[in-house]
Amino acid sequence: MGAFPLKITDLQVPEAVKEVIIRSGIIELYPPQEEAVKFGALEGRNLVLASPTASGKTLVAELCALKHILEKNGKVIYLTPLRALASEKFTEFKKYSSIKKPKGKRVRVGISTGDYDSSDPWLERYDIIITTNEKADSLLRHRAKWMDEISLVIADEVHLLNDAERGPTLEVVLARLMQINPEVQILALSATIHNVEEIAEWLKAGYVTTEWRPILLKEGVLLHNEIQYKDGDARKIEKKTKNPAINLALNTVKSGAQALIFATTRKNAVSLAKKAANEVEQLLSKPLKRSLKRDADKILATGEKTRISELLAELVRHGTAFHHAGLGSGHRKIIEDSFRQGRIKVLTATPTLAFGVNLPARTVIIHDYRRYEPGYGYYPIRVLEYKQMAGRAGRPKYDKVGEAILIAKTDDEADYLMESYVLAHPERIWSRLAVERILRSHVLATIAADYACTERGIYDFFGRTFYAYQYETKAIREIIAKILKYLYDEEMIDVSGENIYATKFGKRVSELYIDPVSGVIIRNALRWKPAYLTDLSLLHMIAHTPDMAPKLRPYTRELDEIALFMEEHKEEFLTEVPDEWTDRIAYEEFLGEVKTAMVLKAWIEETSEDEMIERFRVQPGDLYRTIENAKWLLYATHELALLFNNKQVLPLTLELMERISKGVKKELLPIVKLEGIGRIRGRILYNAGFKTIEDIKHAPIEDLVSLPLIGPRLAKKIKEQVGGFVKKAEWKKLGKEAWEQKALTEY
Repeated sequence: MGAFPLKITDLQVPEAVKEVIIRSGIIELYPPQEEAVKFGALEGRNLVLASPTASGKTLVAELCALKHILEKNGKVIYLTPLRALASEKFTEFKKYSSIKKPKGKRVRVGISTGDYDSSDPWLERYDIIITTNEKADSLLRHRAKWMDEISLVIADEVHLLNDAERGPTLEVVLARLMQINPEVQILALSATIHNVEEIAEWLKAGYVTTEWRPILLKEGVLLHNEIQYKDGDARKIEKKTKNPAINLALNTVKSGAQALIFATTRKNAVSLAKKAANEVEQLLSKPLKRSLKRDADKILATGEKTRISELLAELVRHGTAFHHAGLGSGHRKIIEDSFRQGRIKVLTATPTLAFGVNLPARTVIIHDYRRYEPGYGYYPIRVLEYKQMAGRAGRPKYDKVGEAILIAKTDDEADYLMESYVLAHPERIWSRLAVERILRSHVLATIAADYACTERGIYDFFGRTFYAYQYETKAIREIIAKILKYLYDEEMIDVSGENIYATKFGKRVSELYIDPVSGVIIRNALRWKPAYLTDLSLLHMIAHTPDMAPKLRPYTRELDEIALFMEEHKEEFLTEVPDEWTDRIAYEEFLGEVKTAMVLKAWIEETSEDEMIERFRVQPGDLYRTIENAKWLLYATHELALLFNNKQVLPLTLELMERISKGVKKELLPIVKLEGIGRIRGRILYNAGFKTIEDIKHAPIEDLVSLPLIGPRLAKKIKEQVGGFVKKAEWKKLGKEAWEQKALTEY
């Protein structure tokens, strides 16, 4: 490393790129960025860059990407594990959209994270494509033509190879991209990991690994009211409440900064935010309270009003909030923005936030080092997970120091936490690919998308994976052989001599991006002849597939009610009901599927979100994820019903997809197609006698404006959509007062 930092002006990249970077406030490189450049990242060398959060990894990705586009006529794909991260990166890359390419066209940045049954040909026009790992996998299954032109692959958060659910998809996508483009440059970005050289060797890459970060990180353990730091320092904090985590958070707020508290469960996150609220409020200025009230009002105006949104709004008024996967995305965004802008002072969150959006805080407090897993109980989190949380400490441009503090209850525990987390190295990353449930769809995709046509070709491809690099391929071969037998028995693949090929059924299942087992369940259900085919028949059937995950767990107090419901509707199911006494586990799983179907049924019967929370204890975020899964699985059912020519199911799946999407009864379908009309306004219109588009078209505009939640602006928008004309005189007649009053209630 040179004595002076490398300046942006000294880089071998086009001048237009330097201008954009300097305009964004960056003049020189951080040490990890400089090392990456000196290693040869800009000359096309494969690199794993492993360094802490906020050490500037994204800038290296941006420099490499623009070098490929402007100098090599290349195309770039940026892989992220989460949709929220994809959106964040899309925003960051958009700043280069003003730069012109050699032939005069501007740099185009595209994002694609949804619709797994499409090759998205429109993406061909884009230079930088930001996508989730799953979407990239889906595009590879559809043999998207433009993917052959990719010259740079940026894999963000590559340490997630270690994640049992998300890791295998990332691993297969990287192996597949290296298979189809042997010359491709790979830039893998990661938190600091123990076996970075192994990942680098697998990717035929070099590596830069560093602990450097722009803000000094002080790690320590809080016992009672004293923090012991890693470097031997210690300090006492004022004891305001019985909870040491809240005392530390208050100490941070008093110093003019923010605290982020990681709690092990949603319930704990909510409880800590509540406990902190009154104390934090006493530290807020009057102007800040006014701003927080505006944030709280925004929360109440977003989505349906529920006990969760009311509690959240109340806490935000006090300067605190909670953040977990049970919140709807609209509420999560308001909380994130308010925290980023420094208004919310104490945010409590579940550990999923550590792997998600970037929300730094001066002080990160790990309230509990154990994680609760349903069915397993409590167990200590991994060091890597702790380091991810600790990495959120310190706000770039605002703080000189960030603190990451674990909470201990006893002297012994304090010693254990210091030894096992603060002073420990993150664990090795291990491939999680060799699990039959996970490997199944990847084996089918390899055959269905013609990446391999023989058994040997399949073994060769999986021989390129990180798993094959870390272990002997013999273990994975045995699992693949078992999967091939399953796919053959279920008529997804066929054999001719040495050649293996996918049947129409197998190819469609792979393209639909569903587990082959889900495909088999749907196909068998389509062959079933139930006594009654109802909405519930299909809702339960999709809940029965492994792709409806996580299933909504029944609570003990619900078991009898669900069992009774199941007994009453037995004849509508498209699968056998397991025997309660011979297979208790399968029976309880089945009850979970029935509960999921009951929740979806309540949703399309227009049950309010608040009632759903009360009746099923299902939170908005979980409800929306279940709805998204249901739409996708109903679409897959529709496509397979087309393939098997099941005319009885086709109209029902189309209608159900619409109803699930909008959360309405059948009669509202025509009017909820209008922009600005959801389930609540749709019901208001219908109950007021506006039951069809024709009714709305002929309705006087003042009749629409007089309805609750329909302001003048929305009424005009509705009229324009249905082809009804609003005369100027009518519009004026509504009067300025009506406009102002209704505009307030419009949203």
